[in-house]
Parts: sequence; C-alpha cells; structure tokens
Amino acid sequence: MKRLTSLVTIAVALSLTAGCANRRTPDQLPPEPGTGDAVDTTGDQDGTVSGTPLPGSRGDFLQAVGQYGDRILFGFDSYEIDAEDRATLDAQASWLARNPSVRVTIEGHADERGTREYNLALGDRRANAARAYLESRGVASGRMQVISWGKERPAVPESNESAWAQNRRAVTVVPE
Repeated sequence: MKRLTSLVTIAVALSLTAGCANRRTPDQLPPEPGTGDAVDTTGDQDGTVSGTPLPGSRGDFLQAVGQYGDRILFGFDSYEIDAEDRATLDAQASWLARNPSVRVTIEGHADERGTREYNLALGDRRANAARAYLESRGVASGRMQVISWGKERPAVPESNESAWAQNRRAVTVVPE
C-alpha cells in the first residue's frame, strides 16, 4: 500500500511540473498576427496578393464567375434548376475546369417555413441538384461534397417573401 501511495505521489508531482518545463517568456513568443516585418508570400486573408486573387482561391473563383456568383436560387418548395441557374453553374464549371485541384462544398439551404427535418431534406435535394448539374458539365464528383443547412443559416434573417427567396439557395463554396 505504501508503494502504491508513493507511486501516485510521484506521478502527480511529475505531471504538475511537466507543464512548467516549456513555459516561454513574453520575449520568446512569436509576434501577434500582422505585427511582424516578414513578407507574406501566401497572400492576404481574402486570397489576394496586392489585390490580385491567387489562382484557385475563393477570390479568384468569385472574380471569375462575376455576375453569376457563387449561388443559385430556387422557387418555393423546389429544387429545379432554371436557365439562369444553368448560366451560373456553367460559369462555375468553367472555373473548376481551369482549377482541377480545387475541391468545393455545395451547401443547400431553405427558407424558414417548414419543419427542420423537411428543410434539411430540401436543402440536400437542392445541393445535389447543383452537384449533378456540375457533374454533367465535367466536374468530377470526387471534387464536390454536399451539405444541407436547411433553414439553419439564412442569408437574410428576415421573415418576408424577399428574404425567403434569397434563403432558398445552393451555394458553391471554395475553401479559403
């Protein structure tokens, strides 16, 4: 019993002192973000270097798709892709063809009306409709993943027809 108590005491003492061994003084810590004099060769937070988007970045994607944007909108209780949506997805597919190493996530969203479960399923159908269209335009399915947020992440948090129309969407997200 004495031996067990001694071992436990030693183990506790070692664990308490182990955390102190690697403490750094404030002058040994790395500088705060943005305070160093080093040149950043990876680009700015928005994926640009001196205002020019890095190829394959989110900024490059948004600039390339231009007026079409990163999202398509749907009608009430619908996941059908119309002509305007096809133009948007065509622009996205073109950019993805030029950037074959980029993987994207397609997020499906719904407005606040309906149950949580129903809206998750509808968001999934919307995201998969966009994915299927991009696949038909030559984007490999392995480069795309889908997720449904249902009504959990509204673009516009208001409760009116204009807000609901903007919340019924599928968004193609390029990682930062």
